[in-house]
Amino acid sequence: MSAPPLAVRRGTRSRRALTWAGIVVVLIVAGTIGALLASSLQWSGRERLDPESAGPDGARALARILTQHGVDVQVVRDREDAYEALATAPATLVLPDSAYLSDETFLGLADAAAGVVVMEPRSRGIRLLFNGRVEGYGDDAPVPPDCALPAARRAGPVAVGAAFGADAAGCYPAGDEFGLVWAERPAGRAVAVDGTVLFTNDRLAAGGNAALAVNLLGERGRVVWFVPTLTDSDGADAATLGELTPAWVSPAIVLLICAAAGTILWRGRRFGPLVRERLPVTVRGSETTRGRAHLYAETRDAAHAAAVLRRGATVRLGRMLGLPATADATAVADAVAARLGRAGGDVHGILHLDRPRTDRDLVILARRLNDLETALTSALRPGKETR
Repeated sequence: MSAPPLAVRRGTRSRRALTWAGIVVVLIVAGTIGALLASSLQWSGRERLDPESAGPDGARALARILTQHGVDVQVVRDREDAYEALATAPATLVLPDSAYLSDETFLGLADAAAGVVVMEPRSRGIRLLFNGRVEGYGDDAPVPPDCALPAARRAGPVAVGAAFGADAAGCYPAGDEFGLVWAERPAGRAVAVDGTVLFTNDRLAAGGNAALAVNLLGERGRVVWFVPTLTDSDGADAATLGELTPAWVSPAIVLLICAAAGTILWRGRRFGPLVRERLPVTVRGSETTRGRAHLYAETRDAAHAAAVLRRGATVRLGRMLGLPATADATAVADAVAARLGRAGGDVHGILHLDRPRTDRDLVILARRLNDLETALTSALRPGKETR
């Protein structure tokens, strides 16, 4: 019979509440993961020699050391802000050799500063400031400065990264090149050194790295640390995604979202939870056996299907005869043959000896197993048929 209507309503309400609770939890988790990913992507964009990054490749440790030495560190992330900060008072400019900056912008910022330190130089920057290029890399072992630059002489040996060949003075020789190059310009001194292996958070404490950084950047008591972004590019303004998208796309997306939401609400209410009911229907054992035989025949694996059918029949026959659960097919066949008065070879063939090779053989075997169970049931309980 069907369950009481009140119980069904209560179960439906509980399941519906659990469903909405699950949706809320999934949305919260998805939002949290999205926020973490966005934060991670934003943070990873500030990793390399960024004065506000605490990551291994950041430079927050250097910025804090400069502040502790009384140096005013001003971080700017826009080209116009950099020009404005340099015009306020004399300062040393930390100038990345960024692909975002054109040659004109790079030289313009260098000329606007009282001193320039290029801490991540590429061949472009070395060419513009020192008429040279990046030639290779120095050894991992620290080398003495071997030059007249006071900041390097006071810092002592360091293990340089990139090595430069240029028409300029150099420190920290690496073969015919130098790990640091410097030149006096009309606006002030320009220095290039590979800060990615000297001044990052995880490298600053090694050797004379910190001393060299403080000596180079703290000379004037004020540092403008420029971190360029894509908006500093001198290229033509790129079209936004909204400008490239046809006007009909956004309304179509909104309409699709509304249609999907309406469909979910409509069909979600229509297809409620299933209700289990006890039906007054009894399926005969013979019908079950024949049905299983036809299903197994469709799998085209007669041997496996026969083994499954025989195993089930052997268990049922043994149970009817009161045999132990450990009785094998041979023992059950002997007991059935004795009870029915049939030839043992015939019963043994049905239960475990005959090997069906075709689907038709399998169906015949299923019928013989069913007949054997029916015969034993009739012998044990005359007048009754297997259920």
